[in-house]
Formats: sequence, structure tokens, C-alpha cells
Amino acid sequence: MTAPARRGFKTADGTNQGAFGPTEWGLLGANSLIWGSSFLWIKIGLDVLHPGAVAFIRIFLGATALSFIPSARQPVPRDALPIIAVIGIAGSLLPAILFAFAEQRIESSVAGMVQSTGPLFILGISIAMARKTPGRIQMIGLFIGFVGGSMLALPNVTGADAEPLGVFLVVCAVFCYGVSSNITPPLVQEFGGSAVIMRALWISTAVLFPYGVYGLLNSGFSWMAVIAMTMLGIFGTGIARTFFAVLASRAGAPRAALVSYFVPVVAVLLGVIFRNESVTAIELVGLTLILSSASFVSRAQQSNPSHTYQKT
Repeated sequence: MTAPARRGFKTADGTNQGAFGPTEWGLLGANSLIWGSSFLWIKIGLDVLHPGAVAFIRIFLGATALSFIPSARQPVPRDALPIIAVIGIAGSLLPAILFAFAEQRIESSVAGMVQSTGPLFILGISIAMARKTPGRIQMIGLFIGFVGGSMLALPNVTGADAEPLGVFLVVCAVFCYGVSSNITPPLVQEFGGSAVIMRALWISTAVLFPYGVYGLLNSGFSWMAVIAMTMLGIFGTGIARTFFAVLASRAGAPRAALVSYFVPVVAVLLGVIFRNESVTAIELVGLTLILSSASFVSRAQQSNPSHTYQKT
């Protein structure tokens, strides 16, 4: 009788190595729309809430929302729980705390620009874990997207208030996302996105509970904060984290990271539509580059044997 394979901290290729289909584009679009507004909800919450309360409430609401989904309650073996715990802590708990503290020290535009480095972190960690690179076309697309994201955020960052500590906290959060994004696909492919993310969020809720209570005791109240936390928790944490986990399991973590480039695109478009904001020439160039990067990253993966690293 063959012994069961031992679980470990590993990544996996996406189940769809071909070009993005309707499912991948749908998940990418939904995540971009939801996460495009997350920084705004965090800012509103921080007007009256302690950073610990913001982090705790969003994770608790996300876990609670997923608990109502039948597929999230399917059994998961105990030997998967340590990895799920790391997914929760690295992908939800630490970023929630780090972003909450960071946005007390830097403006949302700066946080958004720093977050645009996320795909490069995910790519680097993926190469280190899988010992191989994605296709050359996908790598070119990721770097084009980074340039486009930087150009898109540059007009808003110029003259913005940004303490070095705040920038450092966002970088740490982005690194945590990179780790979580790479170790999530194998478990999602086996148990489903909602089952993995729900447990990850409940574990994070339990770990964060003491600090969350402290934060709540040192917070104020406003109905706007209630609305913001509801949107951030149910949609920005529970649903969006699940959508991204499924996207990463289907397309692979490096290609799923394209979401990070579309988040500022959504923010700019929402500003134009609802706040009559203008778009500068450099922002238009950035938008064009990001759309171009999507056409590269979403193509079918090509094998890249010359850039495969053998384990020793």
C-alpha cells in the first residue's frame, strides 16, 4: 500500500496553462473591482477605528460570510491545517494589520503604487519554490504591467505624504501576499477555494482575537465605518480572497498576480466616473501599458526549459 504523500510548503502550476478563458477573465475582473475600492474602505474605517479593530473586523466578517457557503464546509484533513494557517496569517492577518498601520502614515495612492510591486514578489517567490520560470511572454507582460502601474500612480504620488515606515509596512504586506499566493494553489486544487480560505480566515480570527478586542475597546463608532467594514470584510476579504485563490489555482500564482495591476486602473476609472476626476497623459500611457500586459500574461503558457532550475 502506497503511503500518502507528505504535505509541505510548495507551489503548483495552474490547472489551465492555456490562454485565459471566461472564468479567468471573470475572476480577474471581479477581484479588480472589489480590491480597487479596498483602500478607500480602510481609510474610512480608520477615521474612528483602531488599526487592530479594522484588521479583526474585516477578517471576522470575511470568515463569517464564507461559512454560509456549503462548499466551504466540506471536510479538510488535519495535515492540511498547518499550511492553511500560514495561508491565513501571511495572506490575511499580517497584511490586514500592516496595511491598517501603514495607511496612518502614507496616503492611499502611495500604498497602491507600492502594492503594484506585488506581481514581482509573487514571481520571484514562485521561481524560488518551483525552480523554474514562467513563460518568457508572461514575464515580459508582468514587467510591462509594473511600468504601467507605476506610471498610473505617479501623478497621485507626486507630493503625497509618505513616511518611510509606512512604505516599509506595505512592502512587508506585499511580501506576505507573495508567500500566501504561491502556497495556496495546491490546496485549492484539492479542496476548493472557499474551503481553504474560510479556514484560513477563521484561524486568523482566532490568532488576532486578543488584539482585535484591544482595538475595539480603543475605537469610536460611526455608521460610515460600519458600512466600510462590511464592504471590506464580506467582499474585500472573504469573497475576493476566495476568487483570487481560485484564479491562482487555475492560472498559476504569477499570472493571477495580474490583478494587482488592474486595481489602480479601477481606482482611476471610478474617480473619472463618480467624481469627475481628470486623467493625465501619463496615466493614459500607464493604462495602455497595463492593458498590453494583460494581453501578454493571459496567453497560453509556453514551456521554458532553458530557464528550469534543477534541484540539487
